[in-house]
Amino acid sequence: MVYGRSGGWLLNGINMARDKFIRYQQVKRLENVRDLGHLRPGTMANERGNWGRQVFGNENPIILELACGKGEYAIALAKKYPDKNFIGIDIKGERIWKGAGRALDENLPNVFFLRSRIDFLDQIFSENEISGIWITFPDPYLKSSKESKRLTSSKFLNLYKNILKPGAHVNLKTDSDELYAFTQKSVQEYGATVQEQIDDVYSLPEVPELLQIRTYYETKHLQKGLTIHFISFTLTQDS
Repeated sequence: MVYGRSGGWLLNGINMARDKFIRYQQVKRLENVRDLGHLRPGTMANERGNWGRQVFGNENPIILELACGKGEYAIALAKKYPDKNFIGIDIKGERIWKGAGRALDENLPNVFFLRSRIDFLDQIFSENEISGIWITFPDPYLKSSKESKRLTSSKFLNLYKNILKPGAHVNLKTDSDELYAFTQKSVQEYGATVQEQIDDVYSLPEVPELLQIRTYYETKHLQKGLTIHFISFTLTQDS
């Protein structure tokens, strides 16, 4: 079947683009979202160094979920740890829209979302401001030319080290064999310390509670029979 301008594929494409635009406009008005997409090299977020006091109204530890998508991990962890603050970060506003709305619906004051590039983490947070990082099913950027875009490359490990408290954990959960192997090598070359490493999460007799949280993408990957990997490491020793 051939579709014209009013055909199904084009109409669906228009509807999808329209819906994304509407969600992006809506997400900027949500009280638990800050749009930092305007940041450029050398500029600093107004909240830098004061996220606890200015946004959450407390001094509780702050945990990041990077490339958070719909923020499933940030939300699940916020429910489990009401004495900690969680910030989901993604550049796609339409993805954040769902997680931010859910956090408001479920009355979770310890969840916040940022629309921002992860490259600017050290312009958003100050030294020792962050108590942990979760990276859940990020784009593995499989082409070797895109290696520096992988969220466990040395470029990003340097960013994390600049904002993490001493001894804070960086946690990666991925279905990508390539990203998992790359991370192991990257961590070793960086001189970081592996705290836990699980080659196949769901082969364990008992899956650790925090690894039972499933994102939208993880559910899809498991339905395809893919193996889920996990690695947790620290970039500095405890002070």
